[in-house]
Amino acid sequence: MKRAIFNQKGGVGKTSITCNLAAAFAKSGRKVLVIDLDSQCNTTQYLLGEAAANVSHTVGDFFESTLSFKLFGDSLKKALYKTDFDNLWLIPAERELAELQPKLEARYKVFKLRDAVDDLVKDLGFDDVFFDTPPAHNFYSMSALMASDRVLIPFDCDSFSAHALFKVIELIDEVASDHQPNLHAEGIVINHFQAQAKLPTEAIDKLRGQGMKVLEPYLSTSIVMRESHAAHVPLVHFRPKHKLSEEFKNLADTLMQK
Repeated sequence: MKRAIFNQKGGVGKTSITCNLAAAFAKSGRKVLVIDLDSQCNTTQYLLGEAAANVSHTVGDFFESTLSFKLFGDSLKKALYKTDFDNLWLIPAERELAELQPKLEARYKVFKLRDAVDDLVKDLGFDDVFFDTPPAHNFYSMSALMASDRVLIPFDCDSFSAHALFKVIELIDEVASDHQPNLHAEGIVINHFQAQAKLPTEAIDKLRGQGMKVLEPYLSTSIVMRESHAAHVPLVHFRPKHKLSEEFKNLADTLMQK
């Protein structure tokens, strides 16, 4: 299964959700690939730590190769890195993705990632692929949607996030209608949840009342997430017994059972 974690609003926890769900899937024994498509490279830093400074190939090299007439399939495989965590691989991003974007848009290369990922999954036997997308409707987020089967939408329970949420669902429906008929929103991932606060519960009830598919369990807010990022170790490895780690594992189990 190929999943994009996408919301056009920043600060909703895309990187945390991408890396920790992927790590939970991998810890269960599945072979998992994470593809970082955000020029901020937060997922790359989180999963590789200091080794991120030594990568020689990135997803940017793949996209740049699509601009030439040479075969580009191997360029994605060259950017594949094994993380320190069992069953978990990464294709890193680079900051130069932002500079490359106008060229890719002009040449309409938005389908190239889908084809290359399908080949990579077939050749190397990945069970799951997770795309960490930029917080914008741009070439890279569209490439991820074109390459995915499902979309997980992070939601942090504020009114601005809710407004962005409806735009994301409209975009997913549009991509599915025009290009990728198997694509659909798998559900909304509640992040930074505070059970004792009134606003989050009201916001979630409103989403459910409007027919939105809200996934459970919700992901609690915790300082341990920052500690996990600083240590460059996903929570299921960093603090496996922590409440938030258990929430990620339970959410991963829910998704895998589907």
